[in-house]
Amino acid sequence: MCLAIPGRIKRIDRSDPFLKRAHVAFGTLMKEVCLDMTPLARVGDYVLVHAGVAINVVNEEEAMRTFLYLEEYGGLEDLLPERDQT
Repeated sequence: MCLAIPGRIKRIDRSDPFLKRAHVAFGTLMKEVCLDMTPLARVGDYVLVHAGVAINVVNEEEAMRTFLYLEEYGGLEDLLPERDQT
């Protein structure tokens, strides 16, 4: 079984003209992700990431629904967005 996790693009690195990469936040974790399959992705977008590659851009509603499923599953707390403590 394969699992793609949504993350939010925080910064796009354009230093390599042949490889589009981004820093993507998965809750409290930040990972470098390849954006070659999602060339229209922009900072602030949510992307589904599988094996270090963004495979699709999703809207915030879809990302939040996926986070709810992950929360129900348990054990993946580091991947969930931080909640306001107020």
